[in-house]
Amino acid sequence: MSKPIIEAFFDECTNTVSYVVSDPKSLSCAIIDSVLGFDIYSAYTSDESLEKIISYINNNNLKTQWILETHAHADHLSAAGVLKSRLGGKVAMGCNIPLVQKAFGKIYNENKEFKRNGSQFDKLFNDGEKFQIGTLSVTVISVPGHTPACVAYHISDALFIGDTLFMPDYGSARCDFPGGDAGSLYDSVQKIYQLPGKTRLFHCHDYRTKNRNYYKWETTVDEQKEKNIHLNSNVERQSFIEMRTMRDKTLKTPKLLLPSIQINMRAGKLPKAENNGKHYLKIPINTA
Repeated sequence: MSKPIIEAFFDECTNTVSYVVSDPKSLSCAIIDSVLGFDIYSAYTSDESLEKIISYINNNNLKTQWILETHAHADHLSAAGVLKSRLGGKVAMGCNIPLVQKAFGKIYNENKEFKRNGSQFDKLFNDGEKFQIGTLSVTVISVPGHTPACVAYHISDALFIGDTLFMPDYGSARCDFPGGDAGSLYDSVQKIYQLPGKTRLFHCHDYRTKNRNYYKWETTVDEQKEKNIHLNSNVERQSFIEMRTMRDKTLKTPKLLLPSIQINMRAGKLPKAENNGKHYLKIPINTA
């Protein structure tokens, strides 16, 4: 059985890690959690991060088969739409994205032109569904909690877990976005902890801590079970829910939440251009 070749790309502006996962036999690849740069002050986008991915794919003669999202990110814009137009491939994520679209469609007062059925994506994956990256077999694991649509991608001995967990010294994902739930996150992590201890976990973000001045985004199941400061194997469900709920009340809204969700719930596409040919993002005022 082939093992994937995994190349990570770190976007320091958003602390996001994107991955290119390729099959050495067929040279097919998948891009996971890509980033489109966005300057919130000027409202200009940037291709800096995605150009690194495109160069890597072209330089290694890879064929883009999939552009995968672990969830609808609240802290960066997805580059899925741009990557699809330049590299091809199918844009996919978890089947519960309509729950996110319905919640944020209401917040943004989207009209009926915005479909809330996930049809913007080429493929929506069910829990346990399998698909291929070339000759590599991938299993989708539903891991709700941070959002209701979160999924992880299990490829050989690697699992791409999005925001479900961070590095052990940073903890776990917040659960206070619409549809988020701390109890669901606890249950999702227990599913991950059932995997073999040496399973490699690849995270979507990393943030340096007071005791670690460098970035890192790969751990193992065993390391998380032993050392995660929020959710190690000794933490009980109710105590985690109480901790996570209290902690979330202290957190600020992510800087790019309002711009990013509008793009990400559209599979990385901008809202439809208006009659002057320009695209606009909505900022709801005084809206919870």
